[in-house]
Amino acid sequence: MPTLPTNGYDLAYAEAGSGRPVLLIHGSLCDYRYWAPQMQPLGERGRAIAVSLRRCWPEAWDGQGEGYSIEQHVDDLAAFIEALDAGPVDLVGHSRGGHVAFRLALRAPQWVRKLVLAEPGGLPDASLGEIGGVSPEDVMARTREAAQRIAAGDIDGGLAYFIDSVSGTPIWKYTVQSFKTMARANAKTLLGQVRETRMAFTRADLEALKLPTLLVGGELTPPPFPQLLDLLQANIAGARRVTIPGARHAMNLAAPARFNAAVLGFLS
Repeated sequence: MPTLPTNGYDLAYAEAGSGRPVLLIHGSLCDYRYWAPQMQPLGERGRAIAVSLRRCWPEAWDGQGEGYSIEQHVDDLAAFIEALDAGPVDLVGHSRGGHVAFRLALRAPQWVRKLVLAEPGGLPDASLGEIGGVSPEDVMARTREAAQRIAAGDIDGGLAYFIDSVSGTPIWKYTVQSFKTMARANAKTLLGQVRETRMAFTRADLEALKLPTLLVGGELTPPPFPQLLDLLQANIAGARRVTIPGARHAMNLAAPARFNAAVLGFLS
C-alpha cells in the first residue's frame, strides 16, 4: 500500500483513477478499506483517494498515548492534500470522518472544492439548540462503555455495543466478515476517541462554511443523525441534501450504487 509522509507520520492510502482528487475520510473503527465500494465508481470519474487516519490500520495501535484526535487528523489531512500537489480536492467524510472533513473545510477552504458530509459525527452546541431526546452525556457514556469493554479484552462485545448503539438496532451480528475484520483491527482507536473533546457544531461555524456542500443520510438512521442534518441544512448556505432509501448509518456500504450516484451527481 502506498504511504505519504505527513507531520512525521506515514499516512497509508488507496487510490484509483486519475484526474481531480476525491479524498474519502472514514469514521470510527474504520480505515481506508471502508470505502472499497466507492473506489472504482469514483475512480472512473476522477482520482479516488481513501486514507487511513493516524493510529488506524495498518498501524496496530494499543490505544495508549497521543495522536488520535480531531485536531491531529485535520492537521494531517491538510498536510496530505498539500503534499499531493494536485490542487483543491473534493472531500467526502462519513460519521466521525464527516466531522474531520467539516473542520478541515473550515480551516483550509483553499484546499477544498466541494464537500460531502455523510451523517457527520457531533452534536449542536447551545447556539443551535438541543436535539430532543438526545443527551450528549448519554452518547459519551455509550462510547465510554464500549471502550471499557474493549480495554478489558472483550473486543467483539465492545464493538457490538458501539455499532448497535450508533445503528439503533442489533446489527453487529449480521455484519459482513470484512467489516468485522476491519473494526477489530481498529478497535483500540476507541480508547483514543473517548479522550477527545466533544465534537460540537456551532451556528457560527456552519454559517462560516461557504463551500458547495452535500448532506447525505440514511432513511432508517436513528437520532441524532437526521436531526443534526436538519440543523446543518438550515444553517449552511446553499447546502443540498439527499436521503438513501432503506439504508442506515453505513449507507455507502448498504446501498453503494445509490450513494455513489448521489456523490458523483453532486461532484460533477
